[in-house]
Amino acid sequence: MYVVVARFYCQEGKEQEVEAVLRTMVPISNAEPGCVQYVVNRSVDDPRLFLLYEEYVDEAGFNAHLESAEFKEHILGRVVPLLETRGREIFETVASPTA
Repeated sequence: MYVVVARFYCQEGKEQEVEAVLRTMVPISNAEPGCVQYVVNRSVDDPRLFLLYEEYVDEAGFNAHLESAEFKEHILGRVVPLLETRGREIFETVASPTA
């Protein structure tokens, strides 16, 4: 699996707006052919911090996600302008309950 962990730190007062857009992306992303799992999490210690956990069948699946109209509209167009910082880490699955 191709695993992406993204951290979004939103501007103060924009937490609810960012959460709403990210909630919109969950069913959209999970329906993509190359997506195995797209999960949005919010820190219990800092409500401005979101963690996205994404699994794709391969790098091509992730790249297809990045090129989708929905990603460009919702993430690049609506979420990114509301962030102070964002970061992304890429992993490969070594072991899992289903592997």
